[in-house]
Amino acid sequence: MVVIRLSRGGAKARPFFNIVVADKRVRRDGSFIERLGFYNPTAKGGEQTLRIAQDRLTYWKSVGAQASPTVERLVKQAAAQQAA
Repeated sequence: MVVIRLSRGGAKARPFFNIVVADKRVRRDGSFIERLGFYNPTAKGGEQTLRIAQDRLTYWKSVGAQASPTVERLVKQAAAQQAA
């Protein structure tokens, strides 16, 4: 099964997450199929907190990939940012 989930990067106490499409059997920070965007929870000032390629997200969902609950929440947050 293919899932859309977060892959952790960054340094200790300074997390940075990539939103990736990966096989469910692969470990969290292991290999992935495609990078769809990123989430930076500690962004300050003019830094961007969240970026998602909506067209690629739509494609992967259309072919059966399932998003994790956290990614679903972030997608809704990104849609709210674009609407505002």
